[in-house]
Amino acid sequence: MPTETADPRFADVERWPTLSAVEAMLEGQLAAIAALKTQTDGIAAAADAAAERLRKCGRIVYVGAGTSGRLAVQDGVELVPTFNWPAERLVFLLAGGTDALTRSVEGAEDDVDKARAEVAAAAVGADDVLVAVAASGRTPYVVAALETARERGTLTIAIANNPATPLVEQAHHAIVADTGSEIVAGSTRMKAGTAQKAALNLLSTAIMLRCGLVHHGLMVNMHVSNEKLRQRARRMVATLAGTDKTHAADALARADNDLRRAVLVARGFDPEDAADRLARAGGDLGAALDGLGSRDAG
Repeated sequence: MPTETADPRFADVERWPTLSAVEAMLEGQLAAIAALKTQTDGIAAAADAAAERLRKCGRIVYVGAGTSGRLAVQDGVELVPTFNWPAERLVFLLAGGTDALTRSVEGAEDDVDKARAEVAAAAVGADDVLVAVAASGRTPYVVAALETARERGTLTIAIANNPATPLVEQAHHAIVADTGSEIVAGSTRMKAGTAQKAALNLLSTAIMLRCGLVHHGLMVNMHVSNEKLRQRARRMVATLAGTDKTHAADALARADNDLRRAVLVARGFDPEDAADRLARAGGDLGAALDGLGSRDAG
């Protein structure tokens, strides 16, 4: 596999001046991002298909092993504070369990029976979207989890760094960042990991866009959990509702710190009507605002 192949150009990299080695590694990181340029159509298609299910009630299920698994978990957990994605609508299947987040669990990535059992135990099904990440595209645990989920009607998305591999071939949507060999042979935490993290960022953010959780480039479903975010929320409501921060703060309080409802409250709706209008718009603030005048709720 390309990701495991040693590149003769770096056979004695440990003897290079540190500056030269760092420059070479940076070039590798830039190349890793560039490897995604050919995948934008695939990422967009996967995001659209995922949002179609997730706008209803489904969950995002992240699957991975080792470095890839940790990157997948990182992407998922950040959706909660950033977009206020419900924690109960996230599932993490990591080879070796949560212990594998901080240490290597030997042999876990080969346990296909465990993968199948965990997919079943999590009741992964037709409403869900599974995102499976593996640099090799061959990791048995990850491949088995994806195959099992697909059999259960789940929409499956693969992120890998090697083309024409089982994970890529079995997924409904495949994102392949062909990053090639690493400067340190086999260390997929480098180029491959960088490309995976970027692909995950692009995919999950695009899904959140299509789910209506961003409006005018702002995170309008952000979880307001501290004073810094409270101030940010007031600025966003003031901007989107065309009002001042005092009015925005009052609207936020009346809307229980729900930014989307607060914008509607600031536009003249009472909290209950704002919630109802937002619900009828599928949670999309832009759709809920359609047809309103420049200032009044009407």
